[in-house]
Amino acid sequence: MINNFIKTINNRYSRFFRFIFFLKYLFLIFFIAIAVFLIIPNFFNYEKRVETVKSHLIKNYNYEIYQYEKIKFHALPFPRLEFKNTVINLGSSSNKMNVQNLKIYLKFFSIYDYKNFQSRKIELEKNNISLESTSLKFLIKNFFNQKNKLLLDNLDIEINDKNNSIINLENITFSNFGYNKNLFIGEVFDKKFKIKISNDFKNINFKLPSSGISADINFDDESKNNLLIGVFKSKILNTNLKFNFNYDSKSLNIYNSYFRSKNLSFRNESIITVNPFLDIFSKFKIEDINTKILKKFNFEKLLKSKNFLKKINSRNEINFVAKKFSHNLINKLNLKINFAYGRMNYIKKFSISESLFQCEGNLNFLEEYPLLFFDCSIDSENREDLLKKFSVKLKDKDKTLKLNLNGNISILKNKININSVSMNKVYEASDEDLRYFKDTFENIVFDKRFIEIFSFKKIKKFILEIS
Repeated sequence: MINNFIKTINNRYSRFFRFIFFLKYLFLIFFIAIAVFLIIPNFFNYEKRVETVKSHLIKNYNYEIYQYEKIKFHALPFPRLEFKNTVINLGSSSNKMNVQNLKIYLKFFSIYDYKNFQSRKIELEKNNISLESTSLKFLIKNFFNQKNKLLLDNLDIEINDKNNSIINLENITFSNFGYNKNLFIGEVFDKKFKIKISNDFKNINFKLPSSGISADINFDDESKNNLLIGVFKSKILNTNLKFNFNYDSKSLNIYNSYFRSKNLSFRNESIITVNPFLDIFSKFKIEDINTKILKKFNFEKLLKSKNFLKKINSRNEINFVAKKFSHNLINKLNLKINFAYGRMNYIKKFSISESLFQCEGNLNFLEEYPLLFFDCSIDSENREDLLKKFSVKLKDKDKTLKLNLNGNISILKNKININSVSMNKVYEASDEDLRYFKDTFENIVFDKRFIEIFSFKKIKKFILEIS
């Protein structure tokens, strides 16, 4: 029964089965031909053809192969040429990038036809480059202006300022095509980051996922090659920052800036000049502040960053006006701070209960034990009201207070030197009085860190002690 069924099938469908067996041999021949087609190029001498490949890279990517160790053909998984330990000259600049593996993926017929050599894409694998901060803009443009397919895998960038390292970006991947088009992924300060750039280059999104940091830059349509205009927004945990900006090759102008967090909010305007040298001018208007955050400031740690501090050249103005019915000790504040070559000069004016305080002086951050010099005055028409602010009661016929004092503070040694104290033009402190003020201040106010001398309780206790 079964034999009859098989015979019937063979008689009726014999032509079909013969066609299937024919296709089997046809596919076998096809695969053998493809295998031979891909294997033979492994025996070519590519050193003789390297000039053609170099010309192709210059013409299509503006990359010049400066030197390389060897070149080899790989058939699988996709036909490609690989240059080992290559140094590439990026365009017309002097910046050279070290590439461990330069992969050039070939179009099918270019495997043999080098007269019409064409590639599908190139991949730069395990790369590193060191460049000046002024060349970073060129590098980014070089990647984004590529019209042909480019893939970067594991790129390390060291950014310098006059051969001094500023920042390192590591393990960067980038592609100008496909699903991850215009997406930078890498690490900075051992934290992973993502930078996504829109196809029209008008939006840049930056994220540090593990730190809760994100930022957006949106460029206006008015932006031109020599002038970038836009809006910057960022969020760091519960802190928000937004500002408008315009930037050319010489300066960055920041305006309509607003910073807000749980403990601090302010508005800001800044002009940052980068060419021919770095110079910063900023004005801050503080709207709200929790003074407890000042205690977290590590002044001593800042003093250890001398190489950074001597690079700062800036002029800054800070203003604060307390809101009505607030519990702030200070009603108004105007502080001007100028930094230049590691030296700070300051002028501070503030009022407490209609009494005017004014101080000016300087501080050299580059000294081993920096001294904060001060020359201060207090002008009060009602010192009784002033002392009430410190919960100190004083009954005196003379209501006015005109006090002048001069000296310096050793920030790291917790010491103060008072040169002179005078009051109401009738009192001039003797040497014995100055020693008493010095010892009392160091024991009560300056018994710990420098930043804690601004403690309300300590100042109150000091006033009670010397009254």
